[in-house]
Amino acid sequence: MNVKQISVFLENKPGALKAMTGVLAENQIDMRAFSLAETSEFGIARVIVNDVYKTTTVLRDAGFVHKITPVIGVVLSDTPGGLDRVLAVLADAQVNIEYMYAFFGASKGTAYMIFRVADNEKACAALGAQGIRLIDEDELANI
Repeated sequence: MNVKQISVFLENKPGALKAMTGVLAENQIDMRAFSLAETSEFGIARVIVNDVYKTTTVLRDAGFVHKITPVIGVVLSDTPGGLDRVLAVLADAQVNIEYMYAFFGASKGTAYMIFRVADNEKACAALGAQGIRLIDEDELANI
């Protein structure tokens, strides 16, 4: 159950991130999750949005270099140890985590994590076998 993440490459300079978010706002694109990583020269904005096709179209038309990456969305209990349980399942299945980031939804007691892993199929199978709920793109769009 993959989710499409859009990675946008940005120069690391004042206003670059605002230019990207401005394009999204002008086009009524709603970000569901967001992460920003940077180096001295560039940054990568990783976003989960309500409409992947529209987002990639407006980003391309505005001149932003971007790519779509399959990631996994996981629903966690927002309690102590919730993340640890998921990490234990992935470690036991020998699935390497490249990066991850969290976001909150409307439901109290629920948290969400986005994982970029080396093997999505293996991770999904291991998580599902342990009763850990994955979230799909349609559900994410409606949070």
